[in-house]
Amino acid sequence: MVQDDQIQRVMDFLAEAQAPPYGPATFASSFGAGNMVLTDLISKNAPGIEVFTLDTGRLPEETYRLMQAAKEKYPVPIRIFFPDPGLVESYVTEQGPNAFYQSFELRRECCRIRKVEPLKRALTGKGSWLTALRRDQSTSRRDLPFLEHDTTYGLYKFNPLADWTADDVWSYIRNFNVPYNALFDKGYTSIGCEPCTRAVSPGEDIRAGRWWWEGHDPSRKECGLHLKKTES
Repeated sequence: MVQDDQIQRVMDFLAEAQAPPYGPATFASSFGAGNMVLTDLISKNAPGIEVFTLDTGRLPEETYRLMQAAKEKYPVPIRIFFPDPGLVESYVTEQGPNAFYQSFELRRECCRIRKVEPLKRALTGKGSWLTALRRDQSTSRRDLPFLEHDTTYGLYKFNPLADWTADDVWSYIRNFNVPYNALFDKGYTSIGCEPCTRAVSPGEDIRAGRWWWEGHDPSRKECGLHLKKTES
């Protein structure tokens, strides 16, 4: 069960992110469970933090329904960034609409076009960005710090939920009546684009449903947004 001191620590990070030398701050939401926790806390305690999401054009309908629910529930505006249509058009024309199944390289290129390139635009002019990453999500994230300097994008990166567990997240969602993606009730534990995400079986890793056809190497269970090393 999530504790009051955990929630307070997140609120402290939200306040810190808005102050020099970290502001202006922006929160990158994928509308996952932890993302909805942070959206709720930002709306209630730090409305000065911008919230944005990346609409890849291949998201599940359940994610779009949650976007609408969040828009109706929270007063904080949520900016939506789309991929460059020319890049998408070229990729699909040259490789095919589902080329990402063919190789790791083609999948990563699809992620670059639909996620990484829009993220760069979303972070332009910001001093810091916030994520809902947690240490318990994968072995590649087990040493995740609360605050780091992201050398890839040249700004600070806050991970306020770094030490939260999945149980903490769901405890907060239940206690504060936070909307969440209906796919979580169907066995999904990590949700991305519709063709690249599936439900997991009991005992499987939390990110086993992401790009499952590529094997079980946790270093491959990333889209590129958080892949490169950062300096803390």
